[in-house]
Order: sequence, then structure tokens, then C-alpha cells
Amino acid sequence: MSDTDAGSKAPGTVGLDELHGEPLELQMGPSHPATHGTVRISLKLHGERILWSDVQVGYLHRGFEKECEAGEYAQAIPYTDRLNYASPIINNVGYCLAVEKLFGVEVPPRGQYLRTIASEISRLSDHFTCLGAGAMELAAMTPFLYCMQAREHMWDLHEALCGARVTTNYVRIGGLQSDAPEGFAALCREKLAAALAIFADVERMLTENPIFRDRLEGTGIASAETLIAYGVTGPLLRAAGVPLDLRRTQPYLVYDQLDFDVPIGKTGDNYDRYLVRVEEIRQSVRIIEQALAALPDGPIDVDDPRLRLPPKGRVFNRMEELIDQFKLVTEGARPPAGEVYQAVEGANGELGFYIVSNGSGRPWKCRCRSPSFSNTQVLGEMVQGALLADVVPTFDMINMIGGECDR
Repeated sequence: MSDTDAGSKAPGTVGLDELHGEPLELQMGPSHPATHGTVRISLKLHGERILWSDVQVGYLHRGFEKECEAGEYAQAIPYTDRLNYASPIINNVGYCLAVEKLFGVEVPPRGQYLRTIASEISRLSDHFTCLGAGAMELAAMTPFLYCMQAREHMWDLHEALCGARVTTNYVRIGGLQSDAPEGFAALCREKLAAALAIFADVERMLTENPIFRDRLEGTGIASAETLIAYGVTGPLLRAAGVPLDLRRTQPYLVYDQLDFDVPIGKTGDNYDRYLVRVEEIRQSVRIIEQALAALPDGPIDVDDPRLRLPPKGRVFNRMEELIDQFKLVTEGARPPAGEVYQAVEGANGELGFYIVSNGSGRPWKCRCRSPSFSNTQVLGEMVQGALLADVVPTFDMINMIGGECDR
């Protein structure tokens, strides 16, 4: 913005030119107590009115894509956990589906159902984190503590599935780390009920709270056209009235066999984004309940020695399985040469992996299309002309995760 624009009169304020003044330059971040992400926001203010902003990412760069290219296909799976650590299993699923697309294989039905259940558990964890942290940064500490308690129940389910709570490393190329333990369905229903009971209290504290609504309603507005132009997806786009959900438009796993709604908003402000995530929590529970009821018996892994390690009992007693394990460990999985793109519906939008294979045991190219990066692009436009205090709820409802944004 030019100096002339910066000095123009904002609605209801005295113009800078009348005061012979200059805009106040303010730096939020890179590490700021009211932005749950490592990001720098440069602002020019007239009083508390934002005249200009520049959102700068890249302070948490970890070289995810080059790390994936430096190792074998299976060695990249733990790195995906660190992208969006609030919903790690969705990252695992997206990457493994892309590699399986290269190989041209499909996981058995039980494995697909378990992947679906685990993904929705992770989505719940992410939404609890977003809404709880967003409330806390608006000085509502109790809802944050309640959301963290609800999230703990989801992490209990992570732990039951794979032994880890945050960095799960649960999904494997061609299957899963392990089958669901005995009694998992009952435990899952128990934990979901407990989490929903806790979250009901959060809703009672926030949804009709006049202070909370005043901070969110009418702030951070962006039209559907603007969001589409910036490549924004997920709850932000759905809050603006666009019912784009890859689980419906580009079904994967078993989502096309399940019944669920895609909630949308009307005005595309921060309050609509809050309401969309609240409803998505209910829809994720609905998906999990259906998947548990329809969970079939059978194997969870493809029977393919190119992809999956054979059982240890057979490795110790049979030469063929010993050779299979030796080649897979020393050479890695070797897909045919080619390129693929596979996208899944992450908690914040379209999470995609573009992988190029040259026929070796390592990806020649790995590219991640992370929703946090695309969604954060529009933050500057959302807060243009708003108040300084509006930056916090807008950033919260974008739910930028630094590890995924910067990769």
C-alpha cells in the first residue's frame, strides 16, 4: 500500500494527514503469545485500525520434502506425523495412499475401515485443539481446558491403536502398523461419548456467549470468490458457503459407503468457521460410529512382499520370507517409474502429496500440498481495515499449524 493510501482517513477516525502523523508499525511474532503458530505479521496501524499487513511464514522450516527424498519410501512416514501434529494419522494416510497409488495396490477392506476410523479420531483431536486454543487466546481459559480434556480421550484411542499419542506413525504402505486391539470398538464408543459430553459444556460456554460472539461475528470476512482465488480449502471455504469436502467430491478409503453431512456457513466470518468446526465434530463421530458398526473381519495389509514385511515367525523359519525381508530392508520398496498426486481431506483442508518415482527405492520428488500454507495466504486480506484485536480470532480460526505450513 502506498503512503498516500496509508494516510487516508479510515471510517470513523481522524486521518493521519490531519494529524501530520505516520502509521504505527507493529510486529506480531514470529513468536507471539496470542498466535498458536510461528509466524510474523507486520502491521501498519492508524490507532487500532489496520491499514496494511504483511504475513510472513517460513520460521519453522524443517526440510520435510528433501528429507523424504533422502530416504526410502517407508522412512518418510514418521516425518508426516510432524506436519500437522494435531491430526497426525490423516497425514500418514495421505502419504501412504499416494505411494500405494504408485504401486497400483489397494489395502484390504478392514484396513480401509480402520484407516477411516483413525483419520476421524485425528480430525476430532485437531478440531478440539483449534477451538480450545482459539478460546484461550480470547481469554476464555476454561473452554481451553475442557477441549484439552476432550482431546485426551482421542489420544487415548491413538494410544490404543498404535502405542503413541501424538506422533503416531500408525499407517504403513500397504496397510497398518497393527490391527485394532480386542475391545477397541467398545473403548472407542466410550471415549467418544465422554469427549462429546465435555464438548457440550464448551458449546454452552461459547456458542451463545455475547463476548465470544462479538469477537468473532463480522470479523475476518472473506468471500467465497476470494478464498477460491487464494486456493483456500477446508472449514474456511465451507464457512463461506462452498460445500467442498474431498471425502465427498473425491472419495477415498470407505467414505463413499458412509452417510454424513458437509456443514457450510453463510457469511464466511470467524463465527461461521467456529460453527462449521463444531458441526464437523458431530459428523466425525457419526462417521466413526458407522465405520465401527460395519467393520469387517480379515487382513489389514496387502499380501505383497514388495511392500509389507513378512511376519517374524515366518522370517525365522522360511528362506523365502527371510529373502523378502532382506530385500525390503536393504533396498526399500521399488514402485514403477511414474508420478501421482493423492489428496485427502485434512482437518484444515486439502492435504495432497505429489510423488515422482524413477523406479528406485527412494522418491525422486516429493511435494506436499499443505492446507495451512494455502489458507494462511489470505490472512492479510481478511484483516485489512479491521481492528488490531481482530487479528487474533482470525488467525485462530485459520488454525495455521507451523510444521505443516513451512514443511
